[in-house]
Order: sequence, then C-alpha cells, then structure tokens
Amino acid sequence: MFPLMDESHFVGALWDPVEGHLDPSGTTHAYAKAAQKLGAEIMLRNRVLELNPTTEGWSIVTEQGTVEAEHVVNAGGLWAREVGRMAGIELPVLAMEHMYLLTDEIPELVDFNQNTGNELVGVIDFKAEIYTRQERNGLLLGTYEKACKPWSPTDTPWDFGHELLQPDLDRIAPSLELGFKHFPGFEQAGIKQTINGPFTFAPDGNPLVGPVQGLQNFWCACAVMAGFSQGGGVGLALANWMTEGDPGVDIFGMDVARFGDFTTMRYTNAKVRENYSRRFSIRFPNEELPAGRPQQTTPLYDIMLHQNNAVMGDTWGLETPLWFAPSAAEAKDDLSFHRSNDFEHIGNEVRAVRESVGVTEIANFAKYEIKGEGAESWLNELMTNIMPGEGRLVLTPMLNERGKLIGDFTIARRNKNSFMMWGSSGAQIYHQRWFEQHLADDQSVTVNRLGQKLVGLSIAGPRSREVLQQLVDFPVDNSNFKFMDYREADVAGAPCHINRISYTGDLGYEIWMEPAYERSVYLSIKEAGNQYGIKDFGMRALLSMRLEKNFPTWFAELRPIYGPFEADMNRFIKLEKNRFVGRDAAQAEFENGPDLKRVSLAIDTDNTDVMGDEPIWAKAGPEFGKFIEPPHGYGANRFDSDGTVCAKPIPQTDGEWRVVGWVTSGGYGHSVNTSIAQGYIPAALAQANSTTEFAIEILGKRCSANLLHAPLFDPEGLIMRG
Repeated sequence: MFPLMDESHFVGALWDPVEGHLDPSGTTHAYAKAAQKLGAEIMLRNRVLELNPTTEGWSIVTEQGTVEAEHVVNAGGLWAREVGRMAGIELPVLAMEHMYLLTDEIPELVDFNQNTGNELVGVIDFKAEIYTRQERNGLLLGTYEKACKPWSPTDTPWDFGHELLQPDLDRIAPSLELGFKHFPGFEQAGIKQTINGPFTFAPDGNPLVGPVQGLQNFWCACAVMAGFSQGGGVGLALANWMTEGDPGVDIFGMDVARFGDFTTMRYTNAKVRENYSRRFSIRFPNEELPAGRPQQTTPLYDIMLHQNNAVMGDTWGLETPLWFAPSAAEAKDDLSFHRSNDFEHIGNEVRAVRESVGVTEIANFAKYEIKGEGAESWLNELMTNIMPGEGRLVLTPMLNERGKLIGDFTIARRNKNSFMMWGSSGAQIYHQRWFEQHLADDQSVTVNRLGQKLVGLSIAGPRSREVLQQLVDFPVDNSNFKFMDYREADVAGAPCHINRISYTGDLGYEIWMEPAYERSVYLSIKEAGNQYGIKDFGMRALLSMRLEKNFPTWFAELRPIYGPFEADMNRFIKLEKNRFVGRDAAQAEFENGPDLKRVSLAIDTDNTDVMGDEPIWAKAGPEFGKFIEPPHGYGANRFDSDGTVCAKPIPQTDGEWRVVGWVTSGGYGHSVNTSIAQGYIPAALAQANSTTEFAIEILGKRCSANLLHAPLFDPEGLIMRG
C-alpha cells in the first residue's frame, strides 16, 4: 500500500479505508454555488468595519454599506480575534506558521500508480511528526515540528492576503531527517517547492464553535485548523443550533463555551505552541501538560506544593492536587498506560478516608448564587428534581429539549428567594449561557457565577464529624445536622457554607468560603484532625472513591448523548412535576424504556485499569434477544441526523463474543481492592438476573468483567446517612 516506507522502523499501523482527499478550490466553490441556490448572497472583498448590537440582532458596518442581521457568525479565520474584538470579546486563537514540501517526480510512485491503478495512500508518521499524501507525480510532506513558531501573535494585519511566509527548513530539519530515514524514497526526491503559511489554533487544537455567552446571536466558527475537512460539520452544527436550538449532537469538545477568562492571550500563546508541537504525540492517561501553568491558584497552593508534596493537575486553568508524594523528589508522575508510581499513595489516601478522616480541596467546582422572587419557579422549570426546603440540599440533573443530559448540580436553599448551586467547573460558561437563554425579561431572577470568589474544602470519613464539631458552635450529630442539610455558619471563626454531603460516598462535609479564609480554615481542620491521623487526599483518590459508590461524573457518564434513565438517574427525575425543560422527552424515555443503561463492572485485571472508551464485549446468549449493534463511533455518534438512535439488529450465534458497549470512565477501587469501570451497554443486557458473560478489552487484552448491581462500598448508603 505504501512501498516507499522502510518497514523495519514500524511495529504496526492503523488503516482507514474511507480517508481520502478532494480538490479544495472545486469543493469550496460547490459549497458556495449550493448556498446561492438556496438564497444566500455572497459579497466578496467587502471588509467588515464594525459590529453593533441592536434589539433585533446586529448592525454590520462594511466598506460597501451597512447590513442588518439577526445572527452574526465569526468565521474570520486568521482575523477571528479582530472580529471578536469588534463585539467586545477576546477569543483564545493563535496562528502558527506551518510548512510543507512538494517533491519532484518520484519514479517508484509513478510505477506504483501504473501497476496498481491507485494513488499512494496518505500516511501520518507519529514518530517523525510528518504527514504525506500524493501530489501529482510527487509527494506532499508536512510537519508539526517541535520548534514551532507563532505568526502575528497579537494582531493580524488586514492587508495580509494569500502571500506565503519565508520558509525555514532548518526548523523542520529534525523531522525531515527522521522522515527520510523512515521513508527512503523521500531522500532521493528533489524538493520542488516549500510552502510556509499561517493557520489558526485554539489552546487545545479543537475549533471554537457555537454561541458566545453574554452576547445575543453572536456565533463562532473559528480556530478550525483543518478548515476544509471540518467545515461541513461545523456548518451543519451551527445550522442546527440556530434553527433548532441545539447542534443535534454532543460537540462540547468544540464548543466555544469550554474556555473561560483564564484563556488570556499569553496563556493561549503558550498552550497553542504546546499543542502544535505535540500534534502527533500520544498523550498518556496520567500526563499533565506544563505550558501556561500555573495560571490560577488558590491560597493553599504553596502549602500543597511545598509542604504536602502534591502532584498538581490543571482543572479549567486551576491548579488542583491530584495526589500526594512522600517526598518532593517523588512528586511527579511516571507516565504509563499501566498503574504508575501514584498507585500506592492514592491507595493510602483512600484508606485514610475510609478508616478515619481525610481533607481535600474542592475549589475546582463551579459555584453559582441564584436569587430573586422567581428563583424557585425558574429552577423548577430548568431542573428535573424538586427544589429543596430551606436549609436543605438536592441533587438534580438538567436536560435539553430533547431530554438529554446537559448538567448535574447540587442545589442548596438559603431562604425563600435565594439558592446556592454547585456543578462542573469545566462546563460553567456552557451552563451560564444556557441559564441566560432561559432567564425572563422581568429581572425576577439573577444568576451570579462565583468562579474562584468561592473556594472549598471537603472532609470525609468516619471521624469527619468529630473534626467538624471542634470547629463549629452548633451540634453536628445526625439529629441536628442530617444528611443533605445545608447551613451557613462559622468554621474555625470564618464565615462558611456547609453541605452535609461528600462525593466520596462516605460520611462527609463540604465547606465553602471566600478565598481570604481558606488558609486559616484548612490549618484549623488539620490541627483538629491530628489526633485522628487526618490525611490530605487528592482528586485521583476522590475519583477512585466515587467509582466505589457507582457515582457518575460529568463529561464521562453524563453527556448530551444520554437520557436520564439511560444514565440511571431515575430517582432525580420527578416526572410528576407539571413541567421542566425536556420533560416530554424524558416521559417518553421512561414509558418506552431506555435503549442503553449505565452500568458498573468489576474487571479481572492485574496491572492495568481502564482509561475510557474501551470496548465492552459480551458473549451471545438468551438475554440478547433482538440484539442491537452498537453504532460506529461508540457513544459519540449514536444518533442519526433525525435524532433517532442509529442501530440495527444483527444475527447472533450462541456463545459468540461481540462488542456491545463502551467504557466511559474507570480506575481502581482501593478500599474494595477491585478494578472498576463504568460504561453503557444495551438495557436488555443490564438486568439484575442476566447470565450474560462480559469482558472489557484493555490494551488489546480481553479481561473478564462482572456487572455490579450495587455499589461495592456502603451499598445501602447507611454510612453517608449515618
């Protein structure tokens, strides 16, 4: 298929039979012609000078006059920052110089074409950081070099046209040398042309698509580095979004709302250069990338780093403790697809919580204050659960109109017209945009996103009540401070919000405060817990304990491709409520039964746990019935264009192994000594009396797995309620 390569340098390859290439100019003109047939008017060489919001949309001042529009889409490419600035925003976009070569005619390539009647296939060589495809009788060879270079990092000149940048072969020489070694046919070919031009990236390399929070009908379709190949999908998502109120699929990985104010120009510059230089690098599951850090820190950062030997992670730009090492020299991750050097220490943290008490920082949650005369009614219309009474908490999902999960929150009622709410940090702009879209014009409700104006600590474990009692001036026994209670009170003399709840699934409390108080509260907790051997625990230990309780998490088990009953959120969906967004769709899912079901599985594995997206296998048997084949692409693409599940019945052979689902997240449950995965399988196979055999494929090995029909830790919830 590719005779120019030296196979001795490779151990394997992945083959995609539907890849290919098109003529960019011809395809683009076909798009334009189709748009014109549908009524679009295209105005060339007419620069936009100003964007001014109006009551109906936008007034667009151009060189050839003013245009009134309901919607504006920023598809500005290299000028996306400038277009954003016209609307008062600074988008996290940076252009990078990118080089590729065109070779002279390669005789071996011509012979291959003549002998097979085929072009050479395109190739990506991850080690050499190059990609190739046939270009006439030669090859196009491009690189994503380590020594990358931003282009025009602060402003894009308006007079820049189609001109190319000065080539710099020295910069890409290391990649070329390795490429010539891997593909000897290249080395003998002459270089006909070197092209160097700019194209744009966001900090994570994905596009910026969707409506901008805080602006009416202002949309993004920019930072699309692979504009030609991704443009059709971006356009379809925007068209669905504008006309139907939803993109139709889960595109959060491209949503402009995934970034916040922390993505400043300098931060963006650092992360884009890092992403570009790693474009063809494989990322390990426990790898934390360093560029642009630390960007946000809490008042405990120095203590965590220098006194507690924390290994820190980046959560939406915030430094967050992942685990704690016994010494500063050991405070780093050994990168691995297997259990790593953190395994023993995370286990110690988990056991400290389960056996006595632990403390962890939880500043990396989204925090909101909702108040006003219409606050309760507004929340009831947006959330699936019923709002709590004063001094109480409630857990509640949030759905879109199609009845799919778009949020998961903890809500506390402060008084009649005031609520506190906590959610996923990485989705807070996404959620704030949704909240603003559903606010009434009468100003009866205000939603204040608190960000890092409110930080938090969680104490958990059987001794956590005794620790808390030393720090507060009211009784915290189970009759006076019950499970799911909320209270505003001083903790160690600092004004705080206290939730009787813990994501560990153990007895525990969340304590929220302004940053100015966090240091003193933390030190007081440590002092009060000394007699019980209190131990700091990090995010990885917390996520291990939530697996032991079968708790789902946002971005993994909870995503806009799943319904609430598929996700096993039944007890939080109050269909008896007169109305809430997505209720009719949720009612239909309840009545018809879910297609899929979120499950937890215990895996027989020795030194490797799941990371997410592994296939779940099952052996065909009586429960299969009319077995539905999981759609191509696992969970990400399980809907046809009309929103229906794209699945088809397939024949069964009794005893035959088939892929039936996918893993969403997992890890090791240290207090139950079990490797655990969560994922989705057909609902028919998830019944408690099922005799189906399951397995999960981990790094190419099929490991036997058993469905867990109850949490491995505290299955009846007696400990966390006690």
